[in-house]
This record gives sequence, C-alpha cells and structure tokens, in this order.
Amino acid sequence: MLLAALGLGAWLVLRPTPHARLLVGVDDDTLKWTADPLAVVRWQRSIDVDAVRVWVPWAGEARPQGARVTELARAEAAARQTRVVLAVFGFARSTPATARARARFCGYARAVRNAVPDARAIVVWNEANSPAYWRGTPAQYEALLARCYDELHRKGLTVLDSTASAHAPDAFLEAVGAAYRASGRTRPLVDGFGHNPYPASPGEWPDAVHRAGFVGEGDYPRLVALLRRAFGRTPQIWYLEDGYQSAVPATLERRYSGLEDVPTVTAAEQSQLLAEAIDLAGCQRDVRAFFNFELVDETRLAGWQSGLFWRGVRRKPAVAAFEHAVRRAGRHCT
Repeated sequence: MLLAALGLGAWLVLRPTPHARLLVGVDDDTLKWTADPLAVVRWQRSIDVDAVRVWVPWAGEARPQGARVTELARAEAAARQTRVVLAVFGFARSTPATARARARFCGYARAVRNAVPDARAIVVWNEANSPAYWRGTPAQYEALLARCYDELHRKGLTVLDSTASAHAPDAFLEAVGAAYRASGRTRPLVDGFGHNPYPASPGEWPDAVHRAGFVGEGDYPRLVALLRRAFGRTPQIWYLEDGYQSAVPATLERRYSGLEDVPTVTAAEQSQLLAEAIDLAGCQRDVRAFFNFELVDETRLAGWQSGLFWRGVRRKPAVAAFEHAVRRAGRHCT
C-alpha cells in the first residue's frame, strides 16, 4: 500500500565550530497519505532521516475537520517514533492579517498541536516575507507570532517562524524586530528562527555569499547578526527547507507528468550540493536543523524534483551523499 501511495502521488568566529548533533530531516507529506505512517518512518530511518516536517494547510477554518483529522492522527503515530515538525500555513489569500483572523488561525494551530502532542516543533506560517504566502505587513506577522506563541508554547515544543531566502528576508526581519520592540512585549515571539536558505540559482554552491536582499546558507554571519540586532538574543536557527532539483533521466520520464519549468542540475550534482549544504549547516554554530525538500520527487515536473528518491522509490545518488553527510555533520569542522 505504501509503494502504491508513493507511486501516486556564542558570537561569530572566523573559523566554523561544531555544535551538538545537527537534526537532519525532510519536508514530506507522504506519511499523511498512507494508512501505515510507521512504514514511512521506517523507510526514512533506513537512510538516516532524523525528522520530518509535515504541512498542515489552513484556509480559514476554526479547527481541523474531515480528512485533516485523519492526517493529524497519522502524524501523531509517526511522532511517537520520530521527530515531527508541524508547519501550519496557507497561501497569501488566507493571510491572517486582522486580530480576528489571527485569533482564528492561532486557535486552529493550537488544535493541531493538541492533536499531535508528541510533535517536537511547530512553524507559524511559511515564508512570511514571500508574496506567495503572505499578503500582510511585517508588523502583522509580528502580531501573529506573538498571539500564536502565547497559545502554542509549552515545554518540549519549539515554536518557529519562517522566512524565504529571496524577497528581502533581512529587511523583513528587521521590520518584525522593530514592531516587536515597539510593542513593549517581554515574552519571546518564537523559540527559534526558521529560514529556507534555497540557493539563488539551481547550481549555486551553498557557501555562496550574497548582497542584502537575499539570505542563503553562505550568508549565515549576516543572518545571525541581524537576528541579534532585531531581537536582542542569541538565535537558534532551523533551516526548514532547502533542496536542489535534479533532471529526470529519460528512462524514468513515464513516472512524471508535464514539463519542467525551471533549470535543474544533474543527479550527481544534486548529490554534491546537498552533501555540501549539510556539511556547512553542521559547522554553523547556531544552526540546529536542516531539512531537505523532499523525500520523494513530486510527480508534476512543474513541481519539485529535489527528493532523495525518484518517483517509484528508486534511489538517487543523493541518498548515499545524504547518509554520509548526516553521519559526519559537525564532526569535520576546523
């Protein structure tokens, strides 16, 4: 049944220093879509995946209903065996920009948290600096974080925000920090800062440094500095999404649909880039987690083919590189 489902569908220093073992996971919803989520957990563990981030969609509902209840029950079954991160968000049209909408969204997120009590972390919205997901202001996102933190925070659960590497995350976070200071709030907004350090171009190496307006993995010193400046404390950074799309070989094209709409790298290049990204994260002292988007390629070529497996559950070269990088993360820093 599982195979059938898959077929469908501390200040900065000049030299990096290691920290406690990096949490390495994937962003993947497969376990929501199968009646046996523990089979997915076993599969993930077989390649050294420590955690999985699961999307919980929101479109204005007061509480999870229908199929969402079943999906959350499966997420809880998985959470008893592995580290589950819940990402609760919708798209720009659903932006909770008003006080009433914020109350409704945070109440929904609290119900999600209660349905998956063994989850390790929860993300409040996704890429709030991206117009695809957020139609409000930085101050409105600050208000959402404050409201949700007060409803979600509890021992053992890490509450996270989320920003994208593009769309000026530095300016956005500065503005969120300014709103936070102006509010007079003394409690935190989050327990950790979630960021998606995708590269500026498909084959760009993870350690590439960019100018203001883009914050990739190589811009870690600038990200840490701005978080400390904006929020006045040592940050805990989670790389919640990263990935490199690999071209589909002709022998596997029948498992995919549509046409590719962005440049890709070869499977061998994906393997090298992903390993380097994990290596780099393991040497960035304030980075606590790295998640690859995703476990299995999406069927639509217009979607993402950055998985560790091709459609049909055939391994990519990236699997071996991923396993090796996970085992040595934080242990090779000089």
